Amino acid sequence: MSIDMVEVARRVLSENGFVTAEPPVDGIPARDPLDGVQDLRHLPWSSIDNHDSRDLDQIEWGERLAGGAIRMLVGIADVDALVPAGSPIDAYAARNTSTLYTGVHIFPMLPRELSEDRTSLLEDRQRLATITEMVVRTDGTIDDSATRIYPARVRNHAKLVYERVGRWLEVGGLLDDDHHTDAIADQVAMHDEAARRLRRRRVEQGALDFETIEARAVAKDGKVVGLEVARKNRARELVEDLMIAANGATARYLEAMQRSSIRRVVTKPKRWDRIVELARSHGYELPTEPTSRALADFLATRRQQAPDTYPELSLSVVKLLGPGSYVLQRGGEPDVGHFGLAVDDYAHSTAPNRRYPDLITQRLLKAASRGEPAPYSDEQLVEIAAHCTERENAARKVERTMRKVVAAAFLSTRIGETFDAVITGVTPKGVFARLFYPPAEGRIVSHEEGLDVGDRVRVRLVDTEPTRGFIDFVALR
Repeated sequence: MSIDMVEVARRVLSENGFVTAEPPVDGIPARDPLDGVQDLRHLPWSSIDNHDSRDLDQIEWGERLAGGAIRMLVGIADVDALVPAGSPIDAYAARNTSTLYTGVHIFPMLPRELSEDRTSLLEDRQRLATITEMVVRTDGTIDDSATRIYPARVRNHAKLVYERVGRWLEVGGLLDDDHHTDAIADQVAMHDEAARRLRRRRVEQGALDFETIEARAVAKDGKVVGLEVARKNRARELVEDLMIAANGATARYLEAMQRSSIRRVVTKPKRWDRIVELARSHGYELPTEPTSRALADFLATRRQQAPDTYPELSLSVVKLLGPGSYVLQRGGEPDVGHFGLAVDDYAHSTAPNRRYPDLITQRLLKAASRGEPAPYSDEQLVEIAAHCTERENAARKVERTMRKVVAAAFLSTRIGETFDAVITGVTPKGVFARLFYPPAEGRIVSHEEGLDVGDRVRVRLVDTEPTRGFIDFVALR
């Protein structure tokens, strides 16, 4: 059976309340407002992303300071400069709240003329960026007194790729066939050093280090021709650590200026009792009350003892932690914090081409740095935060459904085969399991009694319905 995967994606998005028409292009300014800002185009900025990414949100540059500290400048695409609040483009972005990745087609939050061109920090293009300048001390703490936010003209000197940079950081050789210059290589090495300091500090504070495996569709002409798995490497960790630091620095910047903001929070897990059970099954005792430090120690121990099955454990804990949400944070009020990252201050700010909360934060930062009134009232921020949380949950549902659609199409010729799996969900709608390979998730329709998240189980594939993303298993007891 031939399936038009893009049409399936459109249907799934529509069923979940998303607009699938292309974003409007009305009101895009004829020229970029580059005048009157600091010119930093001469600095050897670089980015690291997927090889086919065009919506580049961030670039980095660093320098060493006396005493061993590293000053890191993270340049974030100034989307606000070309997407005024209240414009038709802004209204579209506010409705969907994110770029939607379905595995077979990307539905952008902004017109491609912006997100993949004029607001994208593409290589060798002059662009306007909002700079987050922060100083990383040798112990991995950030000197908040040195944090600055300001606009600048920038030029990305090297668009690097995760896999190549990761290989260079881990085993050496050439950084990149096209970009192996001493200046860029020295910069990436410095960025990695700063990132490792930051990660070490977060681990000391109890940050959770997960390694989950997600399959990505390999599509050609709207048809799935295979599944591939993106794995963690040093380059992905480098970018992740610097972005977590920048998100924290911007949150504290707004707090120090007594400005309200939208924070990204993950509260203490409601199913901590099940996490305790999982740890006990591995011979490890966790406290009865949730603590990220204790959970981080358990995960680190299991990673060292059983690296082959660690992704399975990671997935189970991620499911039990539950999703994050966006909330209003008034300046000076106690922080809710992010349980998984072990940080108190966290505001999404580093991906305004792809996430609407980041665009809101960018507007708040620009107003604060200029001493201007806040562009949003607290009541508006509460409404925006609630809508973004609801839409993110819907987007997560779309991504899960589309992964199932892709996997169901891929597995449709393997009815009757048996697989090893892990239980990923127990809900009123049923018990769900994910295969170890291919990493496809489906529902257990028989012999599911007594199973819970984290349990390993052998299953037989009994049916698939690719257009709906249905994959049915029978648990083998």
